[in-house]
Amino acid sequence: MKTEQMIDELYTLTENSCKSPNNVFGYGIWSHHIKPMVPLGQKLAKDYGGDSEIVTIAILLHDLVSIEDQKNYREHHIIGAERAAKLLNDYNYPIEKTERVKSCILNHRSSVNNQKNSIEEICVADADAIIHLTEVSSLFYAAYKEMNKTIEEGQNWIKSKLQKDYIKLSPGSKENYKAEFDNLIKLL
Repeated sequence: MKTEQMIDELYTLTENSCKSPNNVFGYGIWSHHIKPMVPLGQKLAKDYGGDSEIVTIAILLHDLVSIEDQKNYREHHIIGAERAAKLLNDYNYPIEKTERVKSCILNHRSSVNNQKNSIEEICVADADAIIHLTEVSSLFYAAYKEMNKTIEEGQNWIKSKLQKDYIKLSPGSKENYKAEFDNLIKLL
């Protein structure tokens, strides 16, 4: 199977998981998080000299296990890396590339301060954080719809989330997204 076909099937798998009634995050995790992360990650890979294929696959799979079962959320980076390896093995994807995808998923979370050891890991982690700046409405949805926070609680949670994400960006992404970050913090 060609890699392009595999990636198309991973798009479908992830989007269908987002459509499932078992997905407590709602379809917005696809439309306002994962789907827009793909071109963002590809742009970062191009800008930073990373492998766009690895970045794309890792982005498509980075949250899959928590979408499929919310109980996996706390450790979705660990469980997701193993699930990705099994999926990619089923496609006979090269082992070396599979390991790189696994590392991207394992190290993507801003709330888990893992060392980023490759450009691709940086691209996926940065895209996961930057998407909150460019799709901030998804954070409002999470705060008020999913977590039932009061206005003040939600405002504080969103601000804190954006600050944590921004702090953990790579230096290049911090510089490129400083204006967006500063403007959002001022609004909150």
